Amino acid sequence: MRAALALAVASGASLAVACGTEKEFALIRRNAIERRAAASSALASAPAGAATVATGPAAAAPTVPTATRTDEASAAKVTNPAQECQVYSYPPVAALQAQKVFPPIWQIANLSTAQPEVVSLFNALNGSIPKINPKGTPTGDFTGVNYNGAEDPDCWWTWKQCHTPKVAGLPQDIYMVPEPQTWGFTLDDGPNCSHNAFYDFLNEQKQKATMFYIGSNVLDWPLEAQRGLADGHEICAHTWSHRYMTSLTNEQVFAELYYSKKAIKDVLGVTVQCWRPPYGDVDDRIRYIANSLGMQTQIWRDNTFDYEIATLPRAQIEANYADIIKAGQNGTFATNGTIVLTHELNNDTMALMMENYPKIKAAFKNVVPIGVAYNNTQPYVEKEYTYPNFSQYVAGTLSVSLAAPTAVSTDASLSIPLSSGASGSISATVSYASNTATGGSAANAQSSGKSAAGRNVEGGVFGAVVAAIVGAIGAGAMAVLV
Repeated sequence: MRAALALAVASGASLAVACGTEKEFALIRRNAIERRAAASSALASAPAGAATVATGPAAAAPTVPTATRTDEASAAKVTNPAQECQVYSYPPVAALQAQKVFPPIWQIANLSTAQPEVVSLFNALNGSIPKINPKGTPTGDFTGVNYNGAEDPDCWWTWKQCHTPKVAGLPQDIYMVPEPQTWGFTLDDGPNCSHNAFYDFLNEQKQKATMFYIGSNVLDWPLEAQRGLADGHEICAHTWSHRYMTSLTNEQVFAELYYSKKAIKDVLGVTVQCWRPPYGDVDDRIRYIANSLGMQTQIWRDNTFDYEIATLPRAQIEANYADIIKAGQNGTFATNGTIVLTHELNNDTMALMMENYPKIKAAFKNVVPIGVAYNNTQPYVEKEYTYPNFSQYVAGTLSVSLAAPTAVSTDASLSIPLSSGASGSISATVSYASNTATGGSAANAQSSGKSAAGRNVEGGVFGAVVAAIVGAIGAGAMAVLV
């Protein structure tokens, strides 16, 4: 895999950086904070009850008519990008923010405002987290990092794309799919405020994706986030503020993951069980915390580098797409399929996907979300959401039973089921692959006990994490996080 950017470190080796540039995200964070600050006075005086659009200087230009948005369905009908990106207040989110349920938008999360139950769970977990020191800075400066790259003891993906943890009990990262000639379709960095044309395109093509949503984006654009679930896409988390995770403290990592998971739960109504690290920056310390929160780590095998469209010639990004498409034609994926990194980051990245989609469909037998590829028909804790398995999806069944998105206005609990573990400890079990498949080669791959990467699994379960939380709560109880 090619590195998007080489960073100098003490040993002189290079680090692979992906999933958008920090410069791009610094601008996104600054604009979002300024936009909200400029609009706050207008929103504060608006009547309660409906999604209210702000018309301050950080919103759309005065010549652009105000968009009418009261719910997900009405927001989905707005097709003017300038109108889509007008700041608005959604009452359930406004109520949560007034209660200080969440950290400040786009700032590195911590537990300073967390409920006692959350702090207690983190404190109980903290002692069992692998003793791996943070690396670099939240903006991705790894200058001077002294790391044993030859042995890669932390399974640091940024170093050389390690995806098989070296800490016992941690499941392998999902980075490819078991189905041959299959493009695992993923989109990072959503929800984007101007994504309606792109989502309309996906609907027209009868195409679903796995979407990795940033917690701060979910609160900034809640109705847009709800559309992802309403349209039948698989939703996963992409942290709270999109920083380099290995640079953060244990508390910050826990909070970044917890609050991204909670934002999705409170706005969409689902408890996600998958996540993707920004820039792919993950090691065994980060994996351990994520798995303790019931979240499977998902990376990728191939990278379009579409996020570099602002700095690279468009022809270069097109060539990156062409390389992966060619691999789909020349037998590279005859045994296992790939997971490809693409982005909902901006209009350019979404336009690139729409432009290349017909070529992808022609080169690959299947284009599917990750959960579908692994026959994970119930990707959320909530059981009223059922997705098709692989054989159903490729036969044309794109959804089975999906409840409508539901938002809350009060500080509702986020429950993570725990089962009793050895020696009185509490262990969290994360199941990604499902036994519900009734056909298709994905089901056969699971029943044969072999995953996409050749890792042995049992009972159709891709992996389980045992995170000791000694003395946290009684065996067989539920850890309720607020």
